Amino acid sequence: LSEDQNSDSDSSRLSESTASSSDTEYSRQSFNSDSSSKPSSPASASPPKIITFDELMAAARNLTDLTLAHEIAVNANFCIKDEDFPRNSFAGTVKQIVHKAFWDHLESELNEDPPEYEHAIKLFEEIKEILLSFLTPGANRIQNQICEVLDTDLIRQQAEHNAVDIHGLANYIINTMGKLCAPIRDNDIKQLKATDNIVELLRQIFRVLDLMKMDMANYTIQNLRPYLQRHLVDYERTKFQEILEETPSALDLTTEWIKESIEDELSSISDESLSSPGADSSSKPIISPTLVLNNGYLKLLQWDYCKTIPETLITDEVRLQELREKLNQLKIIACVCLITNNTVGAAIVDVPDFADQLKRISVPLLEGMNKKTFDLKEALNAIGVQICSKVNRSLTERGLPALNEEMQSNLMGQVAHIVEENNPVSSLIDKRIQFFMRSLLALPGFQKCMPTMPGGLSVIQTEMEFIGSQYASIVNFNKQVYGPFYANILRKLLFPETPVGKAETETPTN
Repeated sequence: LSEDQNSDSDSSRLSESTASSSDTEYSRQSFNSDSSSKPSSPASASPPKIITFDELMAAARNLTDLTLAHEIAVNANFCIKDEDFPRNSFAGTVKQIVHKAFWDHLESELNEDPPEYEHAIKLFEEIKEILLSFLTPGANRIQNQICEVLDTDLIRQQAEHNAVDIHGLANYIINTMGKLCAPIRDNDIKQLKATDNIVELLRQIFRVLDLMKMDMANYTIQNLRPYLQRHLVDYERTKFQEILEETPSALDLTTEWIKESIEDELSSISDESLSSPGADSSSKPIISPTLVLNNGYLKLLQWDYCKTIPETLITDEVRLQELREKLNQLKIIACVCLITNNTVGAAIVDVPDFADQLKRISVPLLEGMNKKTFDLKEALNAIGVQICSKVNRSLTERGLPALNEEMQSNLMGQVAHIVEENNPVSSLIDKRIQFFMRSLLALPGFQKCMPTMPGGLSVIQTEMEFIGSQYASIVNFNKQVYGPFYANILRKLLFPETPVGKAETETPTN
């Protein structure tokens, strides 16, 4: 990430500036980038070739650029954070020891008589390069000033005569940082000015410079986002085409994913023909490419994310995994509500918003159910106990007899069995969730309304519509970017006798 960000900052330096009016010429300019990205269509299949290390690294860089650009554009909260190794970790301990040794060595050199300045000069040279990296092209006056004051050849000559004003150099650096930093760093600059020990001061200068580099990167991201959002489809398609040219096998998993969807659809058609005696079994089944692709997308909601996702969906893997986990939690809640209504429905039919009360009981107990350490059976047992308590309290408040032990045991047992494979209630709710998502994908792209919510899902309707909207957004954008690649694969798998050429650059919404 840092390498990619550095390449961005090399082409256009960005940051907020707190400079005085005389220094406004050095303030950051808006990000300018070559907007001449052209739509790209996937090339036709090429024979296998030996991939060199340089080609492999080029493909890896393209994938990094692609992933980073996608994340910046679709994730409004994406930013670079100041993270370090945990203090008690092995890596954190090693880093701490190495840094302490370096600064202790610097301090011992400066305390010699006469002082040894070589390491300090190297630090000033590094600081100069960092400060220059913050400047926009055209900020000639401050650039010349930095180069003159932090001229390492001159400082080295001064060191030979023991005439280095190291505190003066440090003060100049701090004042320059104050002109170039974002307002959020003003307090850090004040703390630097209050530090007397020169070694500690240099150490803190580097700490604040690191924060300023992070600020500049995030400001770059903020300004880059609108541009990427406008050009992301063409950019991603072009980048993936470059990856495919460097690595011809870059669509293997995607091809397998689509092939499995075709086989599922053929199996479904075969089952339907067997159940329809009058059907002509000799005719070749007609398969809709759109239906095949939509079924493939539906598979992602039940995907085992321990295995590699299709290449064309890598940029949204985390978001799809989060949607799957949220849907699993909602499925459990819908199952709990359905079981409770079927078991004690008559006793709670007059209680307003009882389903929402059940949801409020279940949600906290299902938090973190995606973690490996989470015990779902234990959580379901706890939910069953809470529901029985809630139902009995409601009955008692209305002067009705509480549930007997047999009914409570039955209710808790059914809730606990939701986790079992082929549980009828779980299977039913799962099919209805899949039906809703399939209906959502079948809607025309311009239609913004939601399909009708299937029965049994009304208690989670708001959450389902929110997740469905996110899911449809991911799918529709993925179709826009990778539609030409999918078209070539579908043409090859569904119509092998038809020659495969370059796919069209325009892809239908569906």
